[in-house]
Amino acid sequence: MARKTGGRGSGKVIIRVFCEGESEQAYTEFLKHKFSDVAVIEYPKETGLFDRASDRFAKDPLYRDYKEVINEIWFFFDVETKDIDKVNERYQIIKRLRKFGRNKNTRVRLLMTTGCIEYWLMLHRRYYTPSLQTTAEKEKVISDIKVEEPLYKKGNKEITAKIAKDYPVAVKNAKKTLARLLDEGMPGLEDTDVRNQWLLRKCMTFSNVFEAIEFLESKER
Repeated sequence: MARKTGGRGSGKVIIRVFCEGESEQAYTEFLKHKFSDVAVIEYPKETGLFDRASDRFAKDPLYRDYKEVINEIWFFFDVETKDIDKVNERYQIIKRLRKFGRNKNTRVRLLMTTGCIEYWLMLHRRYYTPSLQTTAEKEKVISDIKVEEPLYKKGNKEITAKIAKDYPVAVKNAKKTLARLLDEGMPGLEDTDVRNQWLLRKCMTFSNVFEAIEFLESKER
């Protein structure tokens, strides 16, 4: 079977991203263009996370037939208390997805932000760690980003890209949000299942989206 452009031999990392909402898709679109020299980043038109990925890899030829050349699978989503009871189920899907690929060790990366993606966007402007448990607290962060960018709307690719261009600031600030959780009992800074499951269950304020950006930057060197 012929390979797609950007597949094995292209020198680019092949990434499939599953996004919880249109805002995550808008940010993924920025990453797709910003790092197009080192990565082929694609995502389904529809939103959806773990069940969506499981279905895609089982039925969609663009995933099923080319899964052996896909290097990484990303899930881009909010961490919320309502999803705590889904952690075990989600990890069963993650384990299955890791078995795809030539070496049966496809990297599955979780891009997580507590409460709402707007907190990750705000980290492009300043460092702060508000509580993000209640609807009112999440709406306050959305209001904060609208103060920074009055035309911001969920899913607006142009405004999201305008914010995203300051990602070096966000990387610095987000690394601080994660490091502070070491004092709260987080098992470690390294991206591991143990750490990530702790983050999914504790729902403390943080964003680790910076880890995907640092990965992409490492491919530019």
